[in-house]
Amino acid sequence: MTRGQVKRRLAVGWWKQLVLSVLPLFVANWLFAQAEPLLPVLAMPFFIAGVASMFVSLRFFGAYKRSLMATQAALDTPEEPAAWIELANVRRKALVVAALPTWIGTLAVFVGLEAVPLMLLVLSTVVLFYLYRIPRQLG
Repeated sequence: MTRGQVKRRLAVGWWKQLVLSVLPLFVANWLFAQAEPLLPVLAMPFFIAGVASMFVSLRFFGAYKRSLMATQAALDTPEEPAAWIELANVRRKALVVAALPTWIGTLAVFVGLEAVPLMLLVLSTVVLFYLYRIPRQLG
């Protein structure tokens, strides 16, 4: 497999993960937004938890950056395929953690969190995901 094919696969995987991370919130909001909130008093704590969950990704971002540098160093060596695989694994874990704000927002739909805070949580996930794009300079 060529380097271009690997990068395309990683790009497609990034888009898939983004859609799979954001789609449940929109589906839950579409289906349950008009329903009576279960515990409306928990709406603000859920929003705060969603915003705070962004900071969990800091540790994973550091691992991702180290993996990017290792992949850059392994280009055109026999270790290059293993470096790409390791980068994909590290990034997959980081993307799961980057989706936490939206997933917490999905749960917050059931306690009555309003649309604006929900969109802020989705936006924070999208911004975190953007940090995990494979840079053009790599390869």
